[in-house]
Amino acid sequence: MAKHYIILIFFLLLISSFCKSDDQLTRTKPLTDHDILISKDGDFALGFFSPDSSNKSFYLGIWYHSIPGARTVVWVANRDDPITTPSSAKLAITNGSQMILSSSEGRNIWATTSNIATGGAEAYAVLLNTGNFVLRLPNTTDIWQSFDHPTDTILPTMKFWMNYKAQVIMRLVAWKGPDDPSSGDFSCSGDPSSPGLQWLIWHGTMAYARGTTLNGVSVTSSPYLSNASSVLYVTGVNLGDEFYFMLTVSNGLPLARVTLDYTGVLGFTSWNNHSSSWSVISENPKAPCDLYASCGPFSYCDLTGTAPKCQCLDGFEPNDFNFSRGCRRTLELKCDKQSRFVTLPRMKVPDKFLHIKNRSFDECTAECTGNCSCIAYAYANAGAATDSSRCLVWTGDLVDTGKTVNYGDNLYLRLTVDKKSSAIKIVLPIVACLLLLTCIALVCFCKYRGKRRKKEIEKKMMLEYFSTSNELEGRFWKSLQDVARKYELDWSTRFKVIKGIARGLLYLHQDSRLTIIHRDLKASNILLDKEMIPKISDFGMARIFDANQNQANTIRVVGTYGYMSPEYVIGGAFSTKSDTYSFGVLLLEIVSGLKISSPQLIPNFSSLITYAWRLWDDKKATELVDSSVVDSCKIHEVLRCIHVGLLCVQDRPDDRPLMSSVMFALENESAVLPAPKQPVYFSPFNYKVGEARENMENSANPMSITTLEGR
Repeated sequence: MAKHYIILIFFLLLISSFCKSDDQLTRTKPLTDHDILISKDGDFALGFFSPDSSNKSFYLGIWYHSIPGARTVVWVANRDDPITTPSSAKLAITNGSQMILSSSEGRNIWATTSNIATGGAEAYAVLLNTGNFVLRLPNTTDIWQSFDHPTDTILPTMKFWMNYKAQVIMRLVAWKGPDDPSSGDFSCSGDPSSPGLQWLIWHGTMAYARGTTLNGVSVTSSPYLSNASSVLYVTGVNLGDEFYFMLTVSNGLPLARVTLDYTGVLGFTSWNNHSSSWSVISENPKAPCDLYASCGPFSYCDLTGTAPKCQCLDGFEPNDFNFSRGCRRTLELKCDKQSRFVTLPRMKVPDKFLHIKNRSFDECTAECTGNCSCIAYAYANAGAATDSSRCLVWTGDLVDTGKTVNYGDNLYLRLTVDKKSSAIKIVLPIVACLLLLTCIALVCFCKYRGKRRKKEIEKKMMLEYFSTSNELEGRFWKSLQDVARKYELDWSTRFKVIKGIARGLLYLHQDSRLTIIHRDLKASNILLDKEMIPKISDFGMARIFDANQNQANTIRVVGTYGYMSPEYVIGGAFSTKSDTYSFGVLLLEIVSGLKISSPQLIPNFSSLITYAWRLWDDKKATELVDSSVVDSCKIHEVLRCIHVGLLCVQDRPDDRPLMSSVMFALENESAVLPAPKQPVYFSPFNYKVGEARENMENSANPMSITTLEGR
């Protein structure tokens, strides 16, 4: 027995000698291809790796050790000098306090720099919990750190210096390909022509994409994800001639990083434990028109709609049909009193500006107004004790401009006043008074005629929709709601009904001659024929969009509460994504056999959406399935339906999928779906729409809005 114990101990010591797993490297303990350093919390590892299965090239790098699946590398030492024989490579600390990666032939593959004259023999390297690999002395003086030499990734607590003493000193360089960590064609850094104000993604030496221009504030902080006890945000620190960004993640939130990938996209991602994948928080460029100057001069990339596209600035018109040559003025600009400035809000200001410091807003306005060459200006002031004003003026073509939804600057654009339009402004009030009486007389007639015409169009479009089937409306007997009360539908029938409703909505939104928004999709408005084939009915509240319209607003909110999307209930905004939300509610009802507002003796049931999310988040989604079909259903189909339903009822319209994506997800089991976001809280109590809006305005947390149930 003692002999066996001795053999076991010897075997364990042998393994440990070949596979070191601590976090430190010392002069007497170099790192070889069998070794690995692991940070104390276990999140990061350092060692030798091969990025593909060929095992022809090896690199010294740092990667996430705590996440499953493929290795996610965050730093590479010898990216442009791969190791061909890993058994010959060794990372060691010299007497001169350097780290050197060398081969057995004595060739130095990679090395750190050091200015330490004495005490180098005591130096050691440690892999910190932040993923930073630090070479330091016993007195904790840091000689070198990997955070000062990033490759393609920014990690939390890393200071990414955009500008230091008017010099660009840090640059992210993308991998050449998904399995090739050598330096690629894309890089990211601060803009050397405007230190401390903006960053650029480069394709070689050409600008590829540009971020928003900073406002000159000393310290900025932009939150991206948060919960009750923790927050994830990006901080920018501007020290005048020094500027850096830092990503911060507090305790309780997942791993996060900023990465420039080999396609030129700068992405802010976080690790999703539910899907075991990286979720995108934000990325740049956001669309093809967001590439640098892709819309041409005096045009901008409009990111406010569901489909980003190039648009001309106010007072300009396209030079051609595809914006390849930008836009031109509709009226020639003249330097006289006939010029004026129009305000364009929420703009990503153009590139190629002149930055004027120490100016108030009025002084900035005067700088541009008094200069005939100045065609636009923008101003920001953070109100700090030191000068943090930012006056930007433009004298040349306005390029790489954008328009956003929630952020941006006011851009003041110089235009020529049309004298004809000025004369019209004088005559117009007189003409308006004369026309007013005529308009009043015509209103009643037009209103009556408009309602009649609208009903004719809606009837025609509805008949067009029903003509796609061999069944006429009169041959349907009951609605989905009536059938569900009387019969217990098996899973295959329910799944067929779900896909049939999705096809119907896809036809209304995309395949019909005009886009139709139903606005009242619910179980009682789904007709079933004898073959249980569904058809959407009751188009009395439907609205028709033309080819260029994707959203509308109404003061009079109509529909069935519980099925209505938050943006429609609170603000009166509706679009195809409003119907997508209603479809998501209907899908969850079909899967569960529950109504949106029916607790069915379920404890803590506030609404079907929150109940479904709670089960999904707790990995108990199968408990949502109707007990009458749970034993006979296909679990993978049920889980996919629940997943799709939760994607459809997300709060933001832009987060919801189009019905074409819904159909693809339902009919293709291999389709990869993003993780759904947690929905807002829905109270079971009934409020009026006005009260819901008031709750939103008065609530400290605008996401805790209550909405209505029942009709």
